[in-house]
Amino acid sequence: MEQIVRRKDWVVEDHLRRFMFVLGENDLPLFVESIGFNPLQESVSRRKGYPCFHWLQTLEGEGEFELSGSRFFLPQGNGALLFPGVPHAYAPKGKKWSTLYVTFGGSLAESLLASLGIRHTEWLHWNDDAPITAQLMDMIEQTQHDEDRTGLNASAQLYRFLTMIKIYGQTGGRSSLFQHLEKLDPLLQWLDQIYGDPEIGLTDMAERLGISPRYLNALFRQAFGITAYAYLIRLRIRKAKELMSHSDRRSIKEIAQLSGYRDPSHFISAFGKTEGMTPEQFRKLQGLTT
Repeated sequence: MEQIVRRKDWVVEDHLRRFMFVLGENDLPLFVESIGFNPLQESVSRRKGYPCFHWLQTLEGEGEFELSGSRFFLPQGNGALLFPGVPHAYAPKGKKWSTLYVTFGGSLAESLLASLGIRHTEWLHWNDDAPITAQLMDMIEQTQHDEDRTGLNASAQLYRFLTMIKIYGQTGGRSSLFQHLEKLDPLLQWLDQIYGDPEIGLTDMAERLGISPRYLNALFRQAFGITAYAYLIRLRIRKAKELMSHSDRRSIKEIAQLSGYRDPSHFISAFGKTEGMTPEQFRKLQGLTT
């Protein structure tokens, strides 16, 4: 089992640069958890996925990915953005594979990616003149010389990096798996608008795409590592967190209703299972008084 140690760390053997950050009680709405350069990328297997969003790109050589039972290659000028909890494994293809990576999270991370049109695990490539690699290397270099152990500066640069992925990243010529995942895009956009309707269920989502509920769940497990209805719950909780982060004070009952729950007690229960705390505790962590 992998253990995440949230601290700033630089390992100099073989010029490996790996930085992890101390995160305070009040995590930023968008934060960098770790960032680094690995000149000799080792094999990694995560049956339960990674707990944060994970961007991994090839700097030199080539890697081989296993994702949802399919194999993919990650040559130079290619990167993968993995969503939390998606099972995967990767290993060098050949003698040497050098990588750059950044892992990140926060209450607004998924919303930001959705606003950029990234709603599920993506596989991107870019032209040689695209600034994606240079931007990430600049972030790593600055982190190396930065005295800030909370990752504030790296997190501030993360937004720019993600927008560069959107601007310069290309998805053409992708594999059949990712072509299948594209089928989810119309549904995900619809759910962003209709999540507050408590009547929405698995059957409605499947009918929206004209596929069976079983196939819909298979697509969601490939993209997110969870079922379609579990995604809807996660979306509702994320929207509720956004509402609670606003300065205007809304009651828990009102937030529950806006998020798709008829009964506030069901909302509080779902929030606790997802976030490990009550809505009021979340508010206090955001510095909002009751």
